[in-house]
Amino acid sequence: MSENQLQSYRALGQQIYDIRKTREARRYYVFLLRSLRYRGKLNALQRHFTSTPLLTEIQKLYPFVYEQPTRAFFYNKSTFEEREEIVKQHMDYLTKVLQPETILDIYREKNIPLWEGPEIDGKRFWACIYYEPGQRKEGILSVMLRLDQEPLYQIIFWIAPDKQGDWSMWIGAMQGPNMADAKDVIKKITKACHSYRTKNLILYIAQAVARGLGLKKIYAVTNYGYYANNHVRVDRKLKTSFSDFWAEAGGHSTADERFDELPLVEKRKSMEEVPTRKRAVYRRRFELLDEIDAAVDKRIQEIGR
Repeated sequence: MSENQLQSYRALGQQIYDIRKTREARRYYVFLLRSLRYRGKLNALQRHFTSTPLLTEIQKLYPFVYEQPTRAFFYNKSTFEEREEIVKQHMDYLTKVLQPETILDIYREKNIPLWEGPEIDGKRFWACIYYEPGQRKEGILSVMLRLDQEPLYQIIFWIAPDKQGDWSMWIGAMQGPNMADAKDVIKKITKACHSYRTKNLILYIAQAVARGLGLKKIYAVTNYGYYANNHVRVDRKLKTSFSDFWAEAGGHSTADERFDELPLVEKRKSMEEVPTRKRAVYRRRFELLDEIDAAVDKRIQEIGR
């Protein structure tokens, strides 16, 4: 390896990690070692991400495209080659379907609003596309519900084709609220959304985003597929069973036990299936969901190519 290549990896590592912190410094040196091991592939990845002006700007804002392949991220037992393809395919797809400035804004950590919900205790309840480097273990983009600026629920994902060649959303994690009064807040939101659970709402919005981006399928990591299963640590246990929720949402298992396939469109009950006493609630809920579909579709058309 030339001195210039080594200096390039050092500069990348210092951009990714805060080496003043002991843990980050350790990760920096591990990154250098792995960069040496995979230098041929990382050099090819660098050539890819400097092949167009837009990709060049993306990798400047988001140097983690070089780190993510070197770490056991995204899903259980992922390989370097798989992770390398994920970061390339994801960014390449975004450059085809979204306006350049929108992509750059996403990786500048700006919120891209999608839908405005009803106010909750005088606070703004809304959905957005958002991403920050702290989410990079599970994906490269997220759909988030916020209360004012506080995160409530988010689905973190990446975009890549499946084995049949269909471009798909791959959900790496779903995360819930981490605020002191979370139960009370979620109860109020559920009521405001006509008894529609908040975690179902974030999945519904993610499905609308997938359709708006032209994706054909949605896959989601199972409990077995969650990336943290690579680590034998009690405190990394899942707080929520992904597999159980995906099944409740209409998902089904696939040949790869790490992923379930979810419906692109949520199945709705017909009014005949709903008890008479609940029909008014369901009617308002469906009106809300139709409003979300229209808002997300319109917004993605605005930011799309």
